[in-house]
Amino acid sequence: MDDPARASLRALSQAIRDRRLSCRELMEAVLARIAQCNPRHNAIVSPRPDDELLAEADRHDALLAEGRWLGVLHGIPQAIKDLAMTRGLRTTLGSRILKDNVPAGDSLFVERMRAAGAILIGKTNTPEFGLGSQTYNDVHGITRNAHDASLTAGGSSGGAAVAIALGMLPVADGSDMMGSLRNPAAFNRVVGLRPSRGRVPVWPAIDQFFAQLGTAGPMARDARDCALLLSVQAGYDARDPLSLDGDGEAFSRFGLAADTAEPAGGGPAAPAPRVAWLGDL
Repeated sequence: MDDPARASLRALSQAIRDRRLSCRELMEAVLARIAQCNPRHNAIVSPRPDDELLAEADRHDALLAEGRWLGVLHGIPQAIKDLAMTRGLRTTLGSRILKDNVPAGDSLFVERMRAAGAILIGKTNTPEFGLGSQTYNDVHGITRNAHDASLTAGGSSGGAAVAIALGMLPVADGSDMMGSLRNPAAFNRVVGLRPSRGRVPVWPAIDQFFAQLGTAGPMARDARDCALLLSVQAGYDARDPLSLDGDGEAFSRFGLAADTAEPAGGGPAAPAPRVAWLGDL
C-alpha cells in the first residue's frame, strides 16, 4: 500500500485483516501525517503520546497473530469529536470550564467503535459546546480549512472534516443538530451524513428533550466508508427511548459491496439516483 494515510477504510480494514499491513505500520503513517499537517490546521486535539499509541497498535497486531480480529475498525486510528465522552481521554467540549475533564466512561457509539477495534489517538476540535458553524474555542484554538488555511473549516465537526480531508484519519465521527456534520464536510470536500434520529443511540444523555434535536453520525472521504463507519455506530439500545430497531448490518453490506451495479446481497439493481437542485431558493 503506497500511502496508508490516504487509503480508504475499506482497503485498510481488509489489508490489516489479511496481515498485508500491520497496525503499527498504519499508526506510524498516520502519526507522520499528523505531524506534517496538524500544526497548521489544528484538527486533532488532546493527542495521546506516540509511544502509547504504537504500543496499542502492537497489541492489536498480537491479537491478529492469535487469530482474533475485532471488527472493521481493528487497528484503525480514530479521534473522537470533543463533545463525546471518551474514557480516560480528556473531553473539554471546547470550554475552559471543562478543560481538565477526563470522563470515566465512553459515549455509547464510542464504546462500539472501541469494541470494533478502533485505537483512539485523541479528539477532534469543535466550537464551545458544539454551538456554531465554525470551529474555534479558548481551549484548543482555531481549526483551519483543509484546502485553504485562511478560510473556515465549518462546524461544529470541523476538526473531523479537516482530519479526514488531509489524511490524518480515514473516517471520523461527528454530530449534527443544524448541519454540524454536513457543512464542515462540504467546506472540506468530504462526505458527512446526518442519520435519522435514533439510528445512532445517544447514551449517556443529560436530557432527552434536548438530545433529540441532534445525532451522532459518520464522516469519510466517500459514501461507502461513511456507511461502513455507520454500521459500527448504529443499532438499537434500550437505554435511549428514541433508539430505532435494527442494527448496522445493511450499512455494512453497502460499505463493503463490490463496485458493480448489482446491490450487495443480490436482487434487482436499485434505480438510478435522482437529485433535486433548487437554482433560486
